[in-house]
Amino acid sequence: MSTLRVDSPVQYVKGVGPQRAAAFATLGIQTVGDLLHYYPFRYEHESGEVAIADLVPGTHATVRGEVLRVGGRRPMLRCEIDDGTGQCILRWFNQDYGGRSLFRGATVIASGRVQIYGDLAELVQPRVQVFAPDAVLMTQGAGPRRVGVYRGNQQCKSPLIRRSVLAVLNQAQLPLAEILPETLVQDRGLLPRAQAVRMLHCPPDEPQLAEARRRLAFEELFLMELAMALRRQRRMSLQQAAVLHVTPEIDARIRARFPFTLTSAQDEVVREIAADLQLGRPMTRLLQGDVGSGKTVVALYACLVAIANGRQAAIMAPTEILAQQHYANIQRYLAGSRVRSVLLRGKLPKGERDAALSAIENGQLDLVVGTQALIQKDVAFNELALVVVDEQHKFGVLQRHEFRTKGLRPHYLVMTATPIPRTLAMTIFGDLEISVLKQSPPGRGNILTKVVPRDKWETVLGYVHGRLLAGEQAYVVCPQIGRSDEPETSTPPAAGQSTRGAARAPEIVTVTDMYTRLSEGPWRDLRIGLLHGALRPADKQRVIRDFTAGALHAVVSTTVVEVGVDIPNASIMLIENADRYGLSQLHQLRGRIGRGARDSLCVLIAADERGQSGERLAAMVASTDGFAIAEADLKQRGPGEFFGTRQHGLPELRVANIVEDFALLEAARTDAFALVKRDPELRAPEHELLRAALRALFRDKLALIDAA
Repeated sequence: MSTLRVDSPVQYVKGVGPQRAAAFATLGIQTVGDLLHYYPFRYEHESGEVAIADLVPGTHATVRGEVLRVGGRRPMLRCEIDDGTGQCILRWFNQDYGGRSLFRGATVIASGRVQIYGDLAELVQPRVQVFAPDAVLMTQGAGPRRVGVYRGNQQCKSPLIRRSVLAVLNQAQLPLAEILPETLVQDRGLLPRAQAVRMLHCPPDEPQLAEARRRLAFEELFLMELAMALRRQRRMSLQQAAVLHVTPEIDARIRARFPFTLTSAQDEVVREIAADLQLGRPMTRLLQGDVGSGKTVVALYACLVAIANGRQAAIMAPTEILAQQHYANIQRYLAGSRVRSVLLRGKLPKGERDAALSAIENGQLDLVVGTQALIQKDVAFNELALVVVDEQHKFGVLQRHEFRTKGLRPHYLVMTATPIPRTLAMTIFGDLEISVLKQSPPGRGNILTKVVPRDKWETVLGYVHGRLLAGEQAYVVCPQIGRSDEPETSTPPAAGQSTRGAARAPEIVTVTDMYTRLSEGPWRDLRIGLLHGALRPADKQRVIRDFTAGALHAVVSTTVVEVGVDIPNASIMLIENADRYGLSQLHQLRGRIGRGARDSLCVLIAADERGQSGERLAAMVASTDGFAIAEADLKQRGPGEFFGTRQHGLPELRVANIVEDFALLEAARTDAFALVKRDPELRAPEHELLRAALRALFRDKLALIDAA
């Protein structure tokens, strides 16, 4: 055991061997270090080994005894053991759960909750360790203790993981080096690393468990923020970009393009961007703005600065609908200007596409708007100086990286209408400068949100029908196109729902069914459009064009309208199966209304108004502040699911929780950025292990971190 190192294969841990090592590999555990960092996800309280004669009903206990009988009718399994003071029963109601390796005469150590059945004590669904009759076993402590429970699978279950961890912890000295600088450990009052790992697996008490967790959570957050700090330092010190001047004349000419005065929030962000563009190093700025806050105007301002300096700019959107919306707005603002622009879509006719590509490469086009088509290999720019990526989280990291390499270190502006909680912004976008637009343009109406039970649906349709006849327009959003399609929402269906029924299907209401039932039923005198992702691009454009022109009273749609559809006269939204959506997606959908001067109405139709579904719907009713809603969404769904944060290439947090550990995150960020300021390349001898830990942690993700 003394020869085990952190990189030793796990098969050399006592009691593992090659066969069990293969089982460990199914959990991603290859080395001793992997094993030590595979922490319990919860703990069970045990009173220590007790004699069978002393078992107390209702307690959690551990007993040791000899197997007398094994039997039972499948799927139940029953085992009787004796320890010399008495006998007890071990019972499993599902034979696959445990006990399959039991045999008569074996020695068994079993832990579980005690109950009385007949005249005997019984442990139901206990955790067991089975040993040969002649096995030499360690004496177990008699006092109360916390026992770690590990996430396992069929090949490698929690008891095996725990035994193997304990085999390593039995060493006098763990093979774990201290990677944090000694001064940092002292200043933050942190436990030594090896001690914290030992305590997290076998915590003596609750306070020491908390201290161990605090130390290891800080380490995780510190390494993540250190990567952000190094990346920002590299960009600030080594990378150069075009200097894009913003003179008073350029500023005035750009503002003259807009038929309104910028809000004070837009003015502030424009000043921040202008300052960045003139520094000679690549701007990397995140522009957050709630739905309808005017981000597109700010992005166009930045693009026109690049064009005024004789360079090219490009805007990439995640969907054709959003790209077309951006392009239409830009064309309206640039009417009569000399700016040469193009909309580059994936399905352009070959002749049009070839002509556009040639003009982009030759510098005959100033502004290019498009979808992922912009990052295909045949797209080459002449002098690309500014890249704008809208709804960045909807792109994979490598897609964004491809876009950024289209120019020689272009300036980079990220936009999102999904308000990002500060905790996520400090991790996923930790090296970016952040601008926030919280002020909406003046002259917009309020949005009233109502949760309506399913039995009031006909009443809602009648009320909305009257408003549509009076000149308003409405969206009706459903989660799924047809019966055979997957829902387009990312939130799983609520439990206990079914798909049977008429117009009010209890589970999934499809777009096609809703369109048919409305157009042939209560809204048959209205003009209704159908919009979803499976339509041909020309058909989608026609529906949006007719809706924009007021030729349609309503559009029945999937979440394809979540971003990019801007119809000021649309003042009503009905969201079917609202309990199936996440908070941020509901907020995005609601943001399609309230873009004109008229007050708007959002109706949430839900089959399930309990539990988390009820919390989501209540949050939507209580607030229209996207940032408050985003914080609530993050708490409900967790950072891993907020908007697919795994695609950002960051390592998974094993101990820290960026929601609950925000104060720790702030401290780690402060320390990481201060350290990089003192030692920009981590070349000091005391940072050697820290640099190695950072490299090991990110491994193949290093390129993705640079691209995020």
